[in-house]
Amino acid sequence: MSFLRTILILGRVSNLPTVWSNCLAGWWLGGDHHSDRLPFVLIGATFLYIAGMFLNDAFDVNFDRQYRKERPIPAGAISLKSVWLLGLAWLFFGVIILLWLGELPGAVGWALVFCIVLYDAIHKRIELSPVLMGLCRFFLYLIAASAGERGLTAASIWCGLALAAYVVGLSYLARRECAGGPLKFWSVFFLAVPVLVAIFKNPNGYSEGRFLLCAVLLLWTMRCLRHTLWSVERNIGLTVSGLLAGIVFVDWLAAANGPRELSFVFIALFLAARLFQRFIPAT
Repeated sequence: MSFLRTILILGRVSNLPTVWSNCLAGWWLGGDHHSDRLPFVLIGATFLYIAGMFLNDAFDVNFDRQYRKERPIPAGAISLKSVWLLGLAWLFFGVIILLWLGELPGAVGWALVFCIVLYDAIHKRIELSPVLMGLCRFFLYLIAASAGERGLTAASIWCGLALAAYVVGLSYLARRECAGGPLKFWSVFFLAVPVLVAIFKNPNGYSEGRFLLCAVLLLWTMRCLRHTLWSVERNIGLTVSGLLAGIVFVDWLAAANGPRELSFVFIALFLAARLFQRFIPAT
């Protein structure tokens, strides 16, 4: 059980429901047929996400030995060599699955792999690394959409960009959790981009359901930010964990025109993310 918990912590599996919601929203925006392909998108995305998290710890081992000694490698729970081997294995199987889905999902999958590895290798050294994190989620949307009946659509691209902006905003906040230093308050405005896209790039006009989802996302974002912006004792970790779970709301907003059953799935994924965060750290 101790080894299993180490694997779960390394993989930051509490965030997996947000990866699955990305895939679900992207697939729906791409036509929502070919449901037989959706499980392979979910499995491939899961493998690549876990690979990215393992390789992140492998690249960051010197930083973690100095600043985050509770992480599995510096704590002695697993060897650095094992983390490298497991991370590369997850990466290999994830790529194979996406290549099996077809030429376009495979090509975008390679772009995703490039961004994952590049982010893991340089994110501690460059200030713009959150943009790479946002691109990872953007490519995930494109992969899922390309597996749908219509493939890549304007809606999938716009919603993917909106999600990327949201992830950039929360990633800039997350950088301050360990590194310290002043917050980049301008990054908070990126968190509102999904709402702006939902309002101004919606081809179907006003929708009461979309309006309510915009309100839910904004209220949840404000609730998370209070731990950092309006609290006597700043707690960026709580803010970032909440915003990570809020990715599901971004995806739900992207698929606001979907059937009611889809809404129930997004609610379940959000609750799962919050539940998993009680046992496995999200960051």
